[in-house]
Amino acid sequence: MTIAEAQAIVDKWINENGVRYFSELTNMAILTEEVGEVARIISRQYGEQSFKKSDEGKQLSDELADVLFVLICLANQTGIDLTEALRKNLDKKTSRDSERHKQNEKLK
Repeated sequence: MTIAEAQAIVDKWINENGVRYFSELTNMAILTEEVGEVARIISRQYGEQSFKKSDEGKQLSDELADVLFVLICLANQTGIDLTEALRKNLDKKTSRDSERHKQNEKLK
């Protein structure tokens, strides 16, 4: 699925199942919460923290999908074409950073 298709699918889902989009501020809070859940899993799976009983059944893929869903909601409700936004962002990063990381001794 393309990014544009994902935006359309989420919009359709919201209109059919979610009644309406939450406000932008509510979705920003939800996005922050979902990113926190990703951080929790990563800190336990790849970091030094140990898993708790409440972490059972939590999957990084599902939590990342939650982040993506809310990010798409925010893009949809603010009129942002994520395909074009990502294209422009990659162009910016390429012009700004194409040599920068090659010179980073920490990455060698």
